Amino acid sequence: MSQKAAWKQLSRTPIYENPWIRVDEDQVRNPAGGTSLYGCIHFKNKAVGIIPLDGHGNTWLVGQYRYVPGAYFWEIPMGGSPEGEDILAAAKRELQEETGLSAKNWQIFMHLHTSNSVTDEEGFIFIAEDLSEGETSFEETEDITVRKLPVEEAIRMIMDGELTDALSVAALLKLALQIKS
Repeated sequence: MSQKAAWKQLSRTPIYENPWIRVDEDQVRNPAGGTSLYGCIHFKNKAVGIIPLDGHGNTWLVGQYRYVPGAYFWEIPMGGSPEGEDILAAAKRELQEETGLSAKNWQIFMHLHTSNSVTDEEGFIFIAEDLSEGETSFEETEDITVRKLPVEEAIRMIMDGELTDALSVAALLKLALQIKS
């Protein structure tokens, strides 16, 4: 199995752009040598997620309605880090905005690609510890419910299909595996 890129971009046509994404249509030569179209979504933000942990085995989730899938979701606190912004600074901002929490100790926990077949979006997850409570500062698009719960309960929510956000699932399941080790 070759790790070398077997795809060749022949041309790129911008299709759509807004402050958050750009959609391109690429003419490509695929690994078999044929040509085809490929849709590519470029995210202008890095995704940052935070698992806040207190000294008693608890974490915080945020619940909110998500427009595109048209449903309510429970997630770890998360948001976007615009190009050029430090991802840790973005994580600190998002944790405070969405939960009112701030943390003295921060650790990068994982890096992942959210849907690498159609997008270049990257996600970065942090563990935040030594927490202090404060006030939330939601953006106008956010109507968030904040929930403190044991980490084990968040894991149960994944296993029961109540928590399905990909960044949250990946981060919390990795945490569960580390707790068991």
